[in-house]
Amino acid sequence: MNIRTVRGRGTAVAVLTALSLGLAACSGGGSDTAAQKPLPTVTGNPAVTINVFAPQGPETDLSRNEFSQRIGKQFNITFKWQTTTYDAGPAREKRQISLASGDYPDLYLLVPWVDQFSQADLLKLSKQGVVLPLNQLIDQYAPNIKKALDTNPTYKAMATAPDGNVYGLPQWNDCYHCSYQAKLWMNSAWLKKLGLQQPKTTEDMVKVLRAFKTQDPNGNGKADEIPLSADARDILIPYFMNAFLYNPQGTNGNTNSTLVLNDGKVDTQANKDGWKRGLAYLRSLYGEGLIDKGAFTQNADALKRQGDSAGPVILGSSTVGHPGIFVAIGAADGRDKQYDAVPPLTGPDGANFAGYSFPSAPGATFVLTNKASPEVQIQAIKMLDYIYSTEGQINGMFGTEGKTWTPPKAGDVALEKTAKPLYKQVKLKPGSPPTNAGWGPLAQYNNTIDFRNSEIIATDVYSQDGYERRLLEETKKYDGHEDKAQIYPYWKVWIPPELGSEVATLQTNIENYTQQNALQFITGSKDIDKDWDAYVKGLESLGLKRYLEIQQTAYDKAPK
Repeated sequence: MNIRTVRGRGTAVAVLTALSLGLAACSGGGSDTAAQKPLPTVTGNPAVTINVFAPQGPETDLSRNEFSQRIGKQFNITFKWQTTTYDAGPAREKRQISLASGDYPDLYLLVPWVDQFSQADLLKLSKQGVVLPLNQLIDQYAPNIKKALDTNPTYKAMATAPDGNVYGLPQWNDCYHCSYQAKLWMNSAWLKKLGLQQPKTTEDMVKVLRAFKTQDPNGNGKADEIPLSADARDILIPYFMNAFLYNPQGTNGNTNSTLVLNDGKVDTQANKDGWKRGLAYLRSLYGEGLIDKGAFTQNADALKRQGDSAGPVILGSSTVGHPGIFVAIGAADGRDKQYDAVPPLTGPDGANFAGYSFPSAPGATFVLTNKASPEVQIQAIKMLDYIYSTEGQINGMFGTEGKTWTPPKAGDVALEKTAKPLYKQVKLKPGSPPTNAGWGPLAQYNNTIDFRNSEIIATDVYSQDGYERRLLEETKKYDGHEDKAQIYPYWKVWIPPELGSEVATLQTNIENYTQQNALQFITGSKDIDKDWDAYVKGLESLGLKRYLEIQQTAYDKAPK
């Protein structure tokens, strides 16, 4: 994800967006908007053309996609696609420009880890008449969506604005292994060769990393081993920080916030003594050369090159959500099978936490605008309602039966062995041409734990087909180590629209400052003892008190 593009051009986009939204407020709002007209009663599927803004990857052509054709025929829809890439920065910028130009589509269909409408976006744009409420559409034409909202209070709280309206639908992705992003994967073959056990404490970790660095575990007679590495997206701070205090941060850039609840009050961990001690520990690892110097600056591709290095294995451990980030799963030499997850470390004061990241992102990826006629609104929500069904999810995410997924057969075992098997993804051979069969993450809406657990997965956890089961089993090492009392439920906290810009600025400044200073303390460009007080004062000068007050007020109003 390239966030630098957004920051580099953000001012221009913000100005364009502000101008266009001002125009939208004049032309799109008022008593004659589509949102305020009663919906017609529609039987069958009358022909409509829907203009859709959506991302597509290099292996997908939405205009020729098999699921696009299937769902178009099923609901008598002709799609006109405005596409962007899966690169977060350009994708978000293109969406903002489409709004700013006034030439925006009927429907935005997005992916949360690329770009989506924030809760603040929805509140602002709804007041201006640009974004339409979906309540009536859901009640009349979307029984699957209604059931998903009514049976899942958390999902309903995510989707429902304080005024009771649903201005867009977020994806619900109940990804178990994604909920505990801050894992550490270590080379068990190296441990065995050196006669070592997986580390249990921060002191154990130092001893293991030193052995990886100095005792030639790959056996090539060269000091080419990298004890510990990461990348600028999959950061290593959260895993280690949890041995000193509860750190809710994720490791893939989705959850940068250090907000927690301390005695029921919204607070940050970034100015606490435990944070300081965690940084000091990481500084000691870095200063001793146990952390790769590129760990904080290299991209994910560079980390993968370390894991997939030609010749002997050189990477001892890495802090990523799953090992496929740093090593090819199914590698010819089987090196991917060497890595196992290390449970949360216990720190010097007994802290032994695992960070918890809520797997679904608040905001909205399905958003109808005032460009959509009532007939388009109805067909669009009926299309999405199909995707919420089990059949719709399987076809939408994976594509065509017999080609990219198969139904269960005798002997198949679901991911959760007690679940009923429903589907099995067909694994394509390396080098196979793109199938262009499904929408993939664009259709990942009602991805409940029951649905995920019904996927047919091989029982050999180290096989390619058993990879998801491996992640399930390894994640159990972290489950229960989160401090539930400290988890700040940001996914159901709605910031008032008049404070949206202020909060966004405060959050960006505070989180960037926290991360930048953490790296400076770890790499030694700042001294943790001499410069800590100045760092704390700098954090306060960015408006931390005001930021926490706004979050507290919003949290107090959120459903409990």
